[in-house]
Amino acid sequence: MSQLDIRQVTAGDHAAWLPLWQTYLDFYNTQLPETVTRSTWERILDPGEPTHAALAWADGRAVGMVHFIYHRSNWSIENSCYLQDLLVAPHTRGTGVGRQLIEFVYATAKNDGCCKVHWLTHETNATAIQLYERIAERPGLIQFRKAL
Repeated sequence: MSQLDIRQVTAGDHAAWLPLWQTYLDFYNTQLPETVTRSTWERILDPGEPTHAALAWADGRAVGMVHFIYHRSNWSIENSCYLQDLLVAPHTRGTGVGRQLIEFVYATAKNDGCCKVHWLTHETNATAIQLYERIAERPGLIQFRKAL
């Protein structure tokens, strides 16, 4: 793989972003209505929204994506950053793209005044967990949720 370029998503990136987004949803056996995907894209592009996205590019192709959201916390004055979605195209996994996307989020969030980056992954996502344990701390918290 040639030089990797990671940059914030622009309006012209929709055709590159959409297949990665769909691959991410497929990985988690999830289907979303088109209206949700459209709304997600609109939020990513809206500078008034706390939602951000970046794509990793190699040889003119998008090979990875990351979505992250800034939010308030009762435990700090500064915002926190929730890394919500991360995907590396299957043919480029294991090449450092995921790590570089996370480091992009670290740098962007720090530059924007956030005090931490946090995320979740599924307990069966062993490959991702191996990476995450090298570049972040595992606080031992358990997630609970209820759909409304």
